[in-house]
Amino acid sequence: MGAKSSSDAPRKYPIKTVVVLVQENHSFDHMLGWLKTLNPEIDGVTGSESNPISTSDPNSSHIFYGDNAAYVDPDPGHSIQDIYEQVFGIKWTEAALTSENTLTPKMNGFARNSERIQQGMSEAVMNGFKPEALPVYKELAMNFAICDRWFASIPSLTQPNRLYVHSATSHGATTNDAKLLAKGYPQKTIFESMDEAGFTFAIYYQDTPATLFYRNLRKLKYLKKFRQYNLHFEKHCKKGKLPNYVVIEPRYFDLLNTRANDDHPLHDVSEGQKFVKEVYEALRASPQWNEVLFIIIYDEHGGYYDHVPTPVTGVPSPDDIVGPAPYFFKFDRLGVRVPAFLISPWLEPGTVLHEPSGPEPTSQYEHSSIAATVKKLFNLKEFLTKRDAWAGTFEGVLTRTSPRTDCPVTLPGPVKLRELPERVKLREFDEANLSEFQEELVQMAAVLNGDHKEEIYPQNLVKGMKVSKAGMYVEEAFKKFCDECKKARECGVDESEVIVVS
Repeated sequence: MGAKSSSDAPRKYPIKTVVVLVQENHSFDHMLGWLKTLNPEIDGVTGSESNPISTSDPNSSHIFYGDNAAYVDPDPGHSIQDIYEQVFGIKWTEAALTSENTLTPKMNGFARNSERIQQGMSEAVMNGFKPEALPVYKELAMNFAICDRWFASIPSLTQPNRLYVHSATSHGATTNDAKLLAKGYPQKTIFESMDEAGFTFAIYYQDTPATLFYRNLRKLKYLKKFRQYNLHFEKHCKKGKLPNYVVIEPRYFDLLNTRANDDHPLHDVSEGQKFVKEVYEALRASPQWNEVLFIIIYDEHGGYYDHVPTPVTGVPSPDDIVGPAPYFFKFDRLGVRVPAFLISPWLEPGTVLHEPSGPEPTSQYEHSSIAATVKKLFNLKEFLTKRDAWAGTFEGVLTRTSPRTDCPVTLPGPVKLRELPERVKLREFDEANLSEFQEELVQMAAVLNGDHKEEIYPQNLVKGMKVSKAGMYVEEAFKKFCDECKKARECGVDESEVIVVS
């Protein structure tokens, strides 16, 4: 079923299909900071930015920001304690529980934190990509809009931030919670809000859909909303059958024959560039193009430097849940700034979106802004939490009275940042260790196929597991889940039931 027509529910805006792609672990400065050389309005970098190796030594040497990022090899720290050190320049201790809201974010602890993790890592953390190294993003920034004040929803890891994208809360999660993972996060999502209002949605996944972290999406009635990206996305674009709310999930596992395209370090960002190019060109060729708003964001900064201070005051907790020990995080400050693109024929080329003008004096653009904006575009009844009620919305960027006809039909090809011998590829890809997020995806897959009831769940399941085995495991687990759901439907199980594989 395609997007619901505006004749069914008259709306103020011309957008009938919102497409969301969330990539992994890069700051704004790391990916887009040097675009300032092409457009001075962008709050990017000049090369005068620096971090001391030691924030406690006034005579410490400084590392200045460079433009030599290429193949991103190290995976810097981006846990809640690492980010605290990066933002405030001091190491997190339990004393921070009473003082963190009185501290000023100096953004001067990135070099210090990375050097403490691995000597020499600050070189990667304090360098960004030249615009020419990311030609797809360069072209999109020149032709559409970027937001240079979009922050991660919380100063923590991938999973909690991804939860905010579609639900405006992480339900108290600041890191991986195996128990919640097994049950599924219970909060209401924008998917249900759209469904309740009579609008359509779909999730186009590659190796496994991370959106199944939400428990409600495991309901039998939503199984048909998951569609294999390679089989269906381009076809649905061509036929004009994209639904109203579209989520495109990247490939999270970097295998020799199927490369990851989520941009997570150590993955090759040229693969991510190729993926974005593919998605954009499919949308651009679609008969639905003049009704599309395509949003690209990154879930969190991944430990890479950004010079813009993180908002630490006036941020509401979405649901008054306090995070677990030892941090007892109150969800009252945001994460580090991340890249954000807004793409539509209804906005002017080269637009730069800065801070929002409301709805509150302290409002900011962050991941909850997506749900808040979708609520406006589709006239939905209510907000999901106090966070999306507070977040800035970006429908105002759609300033044109008619859609542009000069939007590029194709984008430049990506720049290959390095070539590796086959023996090195085998070692670095198929036999690589899992990232924390990949471990969480495997643990979620174990819930889908019933392995979470075994003694190996959760930690022993992923202990020593390599990417090659993990990639195969998650795909087979989701297939088994789909097969069990199909059997349940044939047996007349109620569509609102969450299917649990025994």
